[in-house]
Amino acid sequence: MKVYLGLGSNLGDSRQIVPDAVKALEEVFTGIRMASLYETKPLYVTDQGSFINTVAEGNYEPNYTSIEGSPAASARELLSRLHEIEARFGRDRTKERRWGERFLDIDILLFGDSIISEADLTIPHIRLKERRFALEPLLELFPEAAEPGTGFFYKDFCAALSDQGVSVVSG
Repeated sequence: MKVYLGLGSNLGDSRQIVPDAVKALEEVFTGIRMASLYETKPLYVTDQGSFINTVAEGNYEPNYTSIEGSPAASARELLSRLHEIEARFGRDRTKERRWGERFLDIDILLFGDSIISEADLTIPHIRLKERRFALEPLLELFPEAAEPGTGFFYKDFCAALSDQGVSVVSG
């Protein structure tokens, strides 16, 4: 299954952390590709430094530990593995503020064509359509990406947004 992940960092050496985290994703995915790095002004909590963001694409084959093989179960398994990678790069969810500074954040943006809507897991990512810092690198890897369920193109959502202080820093 093709999965798209958003990665971001604004603590430590973010320009090294983000590509290193993509490399660590090879433990979980095959065929990893990474978009350019983007520097982004903070969007929701503005009293912090800029972020380095990218999107990674990979093929995911879940390791079912139970008989439940639903997309939500697979996505939860993946989310657990992503949290382990975040922790290795210094993330401590107990000591951070929402949308605040962090060494590494990894969000599941798209999980194949799955639509998952649960209290603590929403795919496609619930704020993807409002975040240029996620849409631009997503569209770099997958220009014709469309929202599962509606078929609306993410490039149209991106075109409707302000620039949000997003700029390419390496390609």
